[in-house]
Amino acid sequence: MSSTKSTTTSTGISLGAAIAVAISWSMYHSVFWAIIHGILGWVYVIYYIIFY
Repeated sequence: MSSTKSTTTSTGISLGAAIAVAISWSMYHSVFWAIIHGILGWVYVIYYIIFY
């Protein structure tokens, strides 16, 4: 069961990072900001939803 939980967690983190990078690139067209927002992942996605 812990294997399934680990896979689900890593998939969720990867999805959040991918969404954050896509949003960042569409707004700023900057590799630097895409990397920063990719590291922040879901935090940036939620920030974007609330403030934009």
